Amino acid sequence: PEGQAVLTRARRINTELAALRDDVTSMTSRVSGQVRIGIIGTTGRWLLPALLDELSRDFPDVVTTVIDSTTTALIPLLEHGDLDLTVINTPLQHDELFTTPLFEEQLVVIAPDGHPLAADGDRPVHISELAQHDLLLSPPGSNLRVLIDDKARQENVELRTIAELDGIRLAATMAFQGYAPAIVPVTAIPSWIGRGGWAVLTLQDMPRRLVGLAIRRRGMLSAPASATRDVLRRVVRELAPSIEGLIAV
Repeated sequence: PEGQAVLTRARRINTELAALRDDVTSMTSRVSGQVRIGIIGTTGRWLLPALLDELSRDFPDVVTTVIDSTTTALIPLLEHGDLDLTVINTPLQHDELFTTPLFEEQLVVIAPDGHPLAADGDRPVHISELAQHDLLLSPPGSNLRVLIDDKARQENVELRTIAELDGIRLAATMAFQGYAPAIVPVTAIPSWIGRGGWAVLTLQDMPRRLVGLAIRRRGMLSAPASATRDVLRRVVRELAPSIEGLIAV
């Protein structure tokens, strides 16, 4: 325990020293240094290309490192100083981290061809209809699962799981491949993937998933991280209107 306490503080000190060097350099010339971003996979797929292009154009001396992972895995990396900021599922209750909203998105069901839910093709569906089928869901306690379970309780519905996956892209891929229906955010369906082999069912009267930007409460963002945060917010506002089922907050 003593070593863990020292390690945690040492990581924060190293992060602050790196930020100090980047801040001083940025004051005497252009914004430069390194920024480390964590991002959930479904969001990174559509957000990162535009974000990296904007950063390269506006801040060519900033070196960007991106970690693509789940919310569960990204939170400790941010807490320990291995990341400067993260894009994660929210809400988040954490004494060391602070979140602000970025966007909210619609939830859908991906139902493989041959499954009863896909018999009528793309259509709206109520959560009560899903109680008759085994589903791919996020693990209990995850933000997405809490959202789904709260709605199920309101409707007096008990959902059955065939597997619980801490990875939305994995759940979507397994649904695409015909394993079982999955409840996922609409951006789990890549814009470039060809249609065919599954149906997309819009969940009626379902609250939207909220995605936000998380930073540490202690310390200040370095100049490169602060610039990245501002560009990220701008890119989300610009892209959101073009993505069906997604609304910038």
